[in-house]
Amino acid sequence: MNDIEESASASSSRDAWQALLADQQELLKHPATHHKALITGAHALHRARIIDSDDLSDLLEQADGALAYAVEALLDEWQGG
Repeated sequence: MNDIEESASASSSRDAWQALLADQQELLKHPATHHKALITGAHALHRARIIDSDDLSDLLEQADGALAYAVEALLDEWQGG
């Protein structure tokens, strides 16, 4: 694989992770499973050296934020809010 292909693959992998993060319907349907997929994906990007430790930290924080959002949204729905 040449540098251009590697760059495109890395960009595609990051884009796929961001798309997963943005999938609110799936997040609200299965919050724990969705969170686990985000965490697993972030670690896979790091192991593949597509992202560095700082980026990994950012992605993990975003994944945790998504889970917190889902829990709040589901609690609001459950409470009739």
